[in-house]
Amino acid sequence: MTSPQLPPNAYTNAPQQHPNLILGSLQLLFWLVFRPSAWRNHLKRIDPILDTNSSLIILLRQGRWPNLALRRLLIQGYFILPILANLLLGLVLWALGKPIANIAFHMTCSVVGSVVGGLVFGVMGGMAFGLVFGLGVGVAAGLAVDLAVSLAGDMAISVMRGIVVGVTFGLAVGLAVGVAGNVTKDVEFGLAIGFPIGTLFGIAGGVTQAGGLAFSLAIRLTEGVAQDTVGSATVGVALGIVVAGLFSAAGVKVAGLAFGLGASVGITINSWRPVVSSPFLTVWNYLLYKLEKRRNGISPCLLRYNSAFWDEFQPSNLRDLNKHLLFVIEYNPVEGQAALEYLSGSTQFLVLQTTQIELEVRRLESCADVEAIASVHRSLANSELESPISNLLNIFSRISKDVDAALNQETTYNKRKILSAVAERLNAESQALKRSSHKYASRFYPISQSWLNIVSNKIDKLVKATELRQEIDNPYIIGVPLNEQLELFTGRTSIGIRIEQLLLDHRRPPLLLYGQRRMGKTSLLNNIGKLLPNSIIPMFVDLQGAPSSASDHAGFLYNLARDMEKSAKKQGLTLPSLTREVLQSDSFTYFYEWLDKVEQALEQNTALLALDEFEVLDNAIAKGRFDEQDVLGMLRHLIQHRPRFKVLLAGSHTIEEYQRWASYLINVQVVHISYLKEAEARQLIEHPVKDFTLRYEINAVERVLQLTRCHPFLVQLLCAEIVVLKNEQDPSIRRLAILADVEAAIPAALQSGGFFFADIQNNQVDATGQTILRFIAAQGEGAIVSRQTLLQQFPDADITFNLLLQRELIEEVDDGYGFQVELIRRWFI
Repeated sequence: MTSPQLPPNAYTNAPQQHPNLILGSLQLLFWLVFRPSAWRNHLKRIDPILDTNSSLIILLRQGRWPNLALRRLLIQGYFILPILANLLLGLVLWALGKPIANIAFHMTCSVVGSVVGGLVFGVMGGMAFGLVFGLGVGVAAGLAVDLAVSLAGDMAISVMRGIVVGVTFGLAVGLAVGVAGNVTKDVEFGLAIGFPIGTLFGIAGGVTQAGGLAFSLAIRLTEGVAQDTVGSATVGVALGIVVAGLFSAAGVKVAGLAFGLGASVGITINSWRPVVSSPFLTVWNYLLYKLEKRRNGISPCLLRYNSAFWDEFQPSNLRDLNKHLLFVIEYNPVEGQAALEYLSGSTQFLVLQTTQIELEVRRLESCADVEAIASVHRSLANSELESPISNLLNIFSRISKDVDAALNQETTYNKRKILSAVAERLNAESQALKRSSHKYASRFYPISQSWLNIVSNKIDKLVKATELRQEIDNPYIIGVPLNEQLELFTGRTSIGIRIEQLLLDHRRPPLLLYGQRRMGKTSLLNNIGKLLPNSIIPMFVDLQGAPSSASDHAGFLYNLARDMEKSAKKQGLTLPSLTREVLQSDSFTYFYEWLDKVEQALEQNTALLALDEFEVLDNAIAKGRFDEQDVLGMLRHLIQHRPRFKVLLAGSHTIEEYQRWASYLINVQVVHISYLKEAEARQLIEHPVKDFTLRYEINAVERVLQLTRCHPFLVQLLCAEIVVLKNEQDPSIRRLAILADVEAAIPAALQSGGFFFADIQNNQVDATGQTILRFIAAQGEGAIVSRQTLLQQFPDADITFNLLLQRELIEEVDDGYGFQVELIRRWFI
């Protein structure tokens, strides 16, 4: 993550190397020991082909030497680092009182040993192994020379010298191999196998000079066999010969044992080093946190010096790390977020999870009004956070979405209605949390209580504002389908009965709910559960949404199954889940297997698969996104071979207009949804909801019926504008609608319903049809134009007349044609 507030190397697995040669060299060694991922990323940045096992001889053969960054790396790793390491050792020897001549001789041998050893093993074993092993060999060789110079004489001294040199060399080489094993896992594996063998040969080394040679050869050859690679065997033999030669020349009887001990120490370095250093790093991290608090999170923060960000072998769940993270996030969100992103790829999973949980809880706690509650779902992790609070977060996220939907309602009544449902749910969730034994229930209970108070206060304010202004609640829904939470859904009982009869038909025919746009098809499907017996489980799928937007069959079937699950859950039925990954290999086979499980879950019930806007799916098939035979064949198979499923399509076109569907869905039964019955329309006008305060004069109601012809959308459109108009009038006349109010609301209705009328003009009829409609509209309200007159004006328009009749825009009266709906006629004027 990049930001002007962050230092370039903070919170990243690919930090930049320091430009200074000396500091950059020390940084390389630090990365090898503590942050192998930084070392690997640095190599990739130099040259994409480089990795930790890249051999110097391979680089030479591939002609990579002109790379300046690679040259710099080799100089720093194989020359500068050995010099720096031995300078430090020389200072230690000088402090111990060693003669200057001895120190100089020792350092010369060590530097030469490090450079030669590093280059030799860099050729045979790879860059990382050569670099670290060269340092170990060089330091040990220097110590051996120093001991050989300072110790001489009798056999006792020789034996002591042998033990000291053997142990020193063994530990140095073992530690070097262990560190290199961070980035070359085959070395670690080989030595892990070789250690017990090395111990045995080490004991034998006390009896024979050949012990060192036998051990070294065995340990490396074992690695070669285990890894089954020529490279590992080559490195093993070379290492064995060098080590054995050195040990035998020095007369070291316990060399094998010492080396085995050293190797085991090195192999396990990252198991015991974090444990040994833990007390010191705990104190270090604690002091950083305290100092950070005193600095009030001034950027750049001290958090980046916490051991979690520079030592990749730290144990999980570092103490106080989550507190430090939360403090930085509060005072420096950019740097805190960068730290979280870094930790997501580290061993600190528990710390990251605890921190994220706390952040989510704080977000919920911080909601001080309904606007904050309505927006908080956009920042919640929801189901993406796999943690103990995933389900609780999903609950509060859905509540937040409902509040958001309430605030987006145009009328005060609908806002209050949805918020009341939210308050009921919050109260139920609050009581459930109070009784729950969930680990975090006590933390979420106050949040539910706080949200309940906020929502309840908002409802009270809406009620008081309405009463104060004597405002008429506007319950009408314009532009969106009615869902099951709103009580405005009216009538359609006869359609429900017709659908139920067809569903019980032993022939199991597929159904088509056909009607013009805005006739209430989607509203009916949303509320169809109210019209059917409980044994029928509606599974509503809007094909305008995700299913038809998918790019392949797996995506289509996954979204289809997901919508079926959601819809069934509203009816109290939990269906088995189906993942997208399962569908990738053989989509329809696995989907059919999932349907088998759904049928088992249905038990004695019947599923009604209601597919709304089937025309959208047809367009997707026509564009080639889905195969016609696969998708429509699946629906036909569902109808014919799965008696637990009934299929209902909904659209504004007949099946005959889509021939490909007609060939797959044989014997489709059409359920026509048209205008409301007059009694249903009167109820929608005069009593849309309980305690509706607006009253109508008789002639005003009759005029609404004349203008709309009981079209459900147009009744709501006109009545909504009447309510808006009345709320602008003096309170003394506000609550009685007269004929003049209806006439005055017409222009506003035509304007606010423009999207409905424009859809008719642009999508339902062609240019000839528009011309015909304008011609009839110009004749005046209720005018009937004779067929002869129309044919004189439009001699070749027979097909167009039939289309206009099918679209229910005009009707045939005697020997002429006229508009079915007066408001639509006025639009075409």
